Amino acid sequence: MNNITRRAFAAIGLAATLSAAAVPAFAQSPEELKKKGEINVGLLVDFPPYGTTNAKNEPDGYDADVARLLGKEWGVKVNLVPVTGPNRIPFLLTNKVDVLIASLAITPERAKQVTFSKPYSAATIVVYGSKKANIKAAADLKPLRIGVARASTQDVALTAIAPQGTEIRRFDDDASAMQALISGQVDAIGCSTTVAAQIAKRVPADTFEQKFVLRQQEMAVAMRPGQEPLHKAMDDFVAKNTANGELNKLYRKWLEADLPKMQ
Repeated sequence: MNNITRRAFAAIGLAATLSAAAVPAFAQSPEELKKKGEINVGLLVDFPPYGTTNAKNEPDGYDADVARLLGKEWGVKVNLVPVTGPNRIPFLLTNKVDVLIASLAITPERAKQVTFSKPYSAATIVVYGSKKANIKAAADLKPLRIGVARASTQDVALTAIAPQGTEIRRFDDDASAMQALISGQVDAIGCSTTVAAQIAKRVPADTFEQKFVLRQQEMAVAMRPGQEPLHKAMDDFVAKNTANGELNKLYRKWLEADLPKMQ
């Protein structure tokens, strides 16, 4: 075999290897998950009360209870896998988890990467900061330091409206952004009203306040693209438990309010 032939075969082999590596994982159906007897669910643990940890340092919160409800209905074991805001979609797309029940807001950008179920939850995203800071609208943000969790819905929303030159400091998660506000590293943060409520419990009264609403976001279960049977089953699960009040019970348990009406 001459050098040219060897190089040709090597090129063919390399192409085949790269082609095989590019083939997406086989789409899992509800039947396959039930046969396996378990489902790996990615969820946040730094977004209370949607995602948090209990006294045993185990994943807990509204999202965890929704995952447990799904496991009970499907008769499968639920493995709760902690994820972060930036890595939750990569975890899903690289098959580290089967689905995400991770307070993932529905956005057009994310819909290009994942398939969303019907919304199972909602949250209001606000700018929350020091009472001393004069913030009434987006135009007031420019001379200030504003914190957000990197790659979060609030990051996207804040970036879209902040005047050019605004100092936006991006943190790994909501807990880090929260601590930055409390310690004075930033003047305000973009966060959910539930995170704002958690901050208010940790500081003296009248330290911080809600400045203005950034966005009302709806959250959904995320799946890999092309999993149509799983998508339909997940939509059916959300629709059924919205109609029968089970999701509202869980929402009231964790947020002490009724589940918002969603599309």
